Amino acid sequence: MATISTSTSLSDSNRTLQKATLEDIPAIKAMVDAAYSKYIERIGKPPAPMTENWVETIRAHEVLVLRDNEQIVGSITFYEDKQTNSLKIDNVVVDPTAQSRGYGYYMIRHAEMEGRKQGLSSVTLFTNVKMFENLGYYPKLGFVETERKVEDGFERVYFYKKLGK
Repeated sequence: MATISTSTSLSDSNRTLQKATLEDIPAIKAMVDAAYSKYIERIGKPPAPMTENWVETIRAHEVLVLRDNEQIVGSITFYEDKQTNSLKIDNVVVDPTAQSRGYGYYMIRHAEMEGRKQGLSSVTLFTNVKMFENLGYYPKLGFVETERKVEDGFERVYFYKKLGK
């Protein structure tokens, strides 16, 4: 199992980003439920990650868990989209008790590095139009909004970021 360790500016912090296992699913699901439940009222139903079949997702896509001092604090799901030659980030989640510490940024930057390593030209992602916090966050990371559409019953906003060499 590949582990990426980094030193950080967080005191006494030891971040590791590892491929998720089936044993990680309860922690991922609990974190997703805690982070996304606030959006149910805004959207009118549970956001897609809350109803995700995580066993299937772990088998089909790259799902990583971020641990800080051995505690799971985040997760990112991505895969290569061969049609667009991009790395598509399907979900990024940070435990609500660990937000505002740079974990989401860290995981997205890792996905960008992975995309470059795979020779892909861009990274794409989407968010729900009613998750307005994300609409301001992704452009700060260099993503550009490309389209809005209804997909799988959700109003989604799509973002794109060209990867440099």
